[in-house]
This record gives sequence, C-alpha cells and structure tokens, in this order.
Amino acid sequence: MYLRVLAELAGRQREITSAELARRTGYSSEQIRKDFACFGALGTRGVGYRIDVLQRQIRSVLGLDRPVPAAVIGAGNLGTALARYSILQDRDIQVLALFDVDPRRVGTEIEGVAIHHAEEMPSVVRRLGIRIAIVAVPPPAAQGVVDTAVEAGITAFLNFSPVKIQAAEWVHIQNIDLSLELQSLAYYVSARSLP
Repeated sequence: MYLRVLAELAGRQREITSAELARRTGYSSEQIRKDFACFGALGTRGVGYRIDVLQRQIRSVLGLDRPVPAAVIGAGNLGTALARYSILQDRDIQVLALFDVDPRRVGTEIEGVAIHHAEEMPSVVRRLGIRIAIVAVPPPAAQGVVDTAVEAGITAFLNFSPVKIQAAEWVHIQNIDLSLELQSLAYYVSARSLP
C-alpha cells in the first residue's frame, strides 16, 4: 500500500509526512512511523520522508529491488487476463512463462510471453528461475499443478482456483476465491436493502 501511494506521488513532490501517508492509506501516522522504523527509514521531524529513498527502502525490504520472475499456470480466460495485467502493468513481478494443457493455446503467446505445455513446467521454471506462480486452473487440476510447480522450485503461489491446496510448510499459498468475495458482496447488498 505504501509503495502504491508513493508511486502516485513520485515526480510530483519530494517528501511526504506520516500524517499525509495516514490520510492516503487509512493507517495511523503512529503505525506508519513504527513500520518505517522497523526497516530503518528515518524521516525528518516536520518535513517527513524523502519519497525516492522511502521507495527504495520498501522495495528492498519486499525483495522488489530486482524483478521477481513469475509464471501463470492456466491460460484460459482468467489466466490470460491475469497474465496480461501482470505483463503490461506490474514492473515488479515479471511473468516470463505461461503453462496450459490445451493444444490450441500451447505454442501461442500472450503479450510476447510463450504458453508452454504443463509438462514442460519443470525445465522452463528451472531455466528461467521462476519462484512465483499464479494458479488459474479448474479445481480438479489445482493440487497437481502446484505439486509439479513445487518440485520445479516454485515456493510462492497466488491461487485463484477455488480449492484448498496442500503444500509443505515452507511453501506460501495465498488464496483468492472470487466466488466467496462475490457472495460476501451479495450479502452486503442484501443486508443494506433490508428495512
């Protein structure tokens, strides 16, 4: 969140105070100062933090001081949309490969990035040094592709498949269940319309 706000302000102003960051992020200025103190970001009282220095420090802490190689597993509608967004909009996470089993997709490209057959995952992942994968496959295939990806060296997953994935404790899986989120919104809309 901090990086997003700082990126919006970069080039327009040189410094930012914790109070202004609080207003833009919704966090308290005390929490922001504590967060920044944890990684050595020191502001100047009454002036704030230099935006360029703060961006560099946060990027370093997050491991974004160099591009992070990633892959998208599943090149259907959702996978294609996620790949396009990542390739065109995200300079931190670089999608270097896509994987699918559909012969109509394998061998084609999305925004210049090749779609490989899922069987090629181990060799492509190792060759490109991929450590993150976005999973956008049907639920029955999710566990198998994650197992294959972990064996190939991927240790972090953003899972859009609506199924719980099992993996070793050193593997990080972040689940995004669009159906649950939409159901939550439906409840919110229904509850608001009650008298």
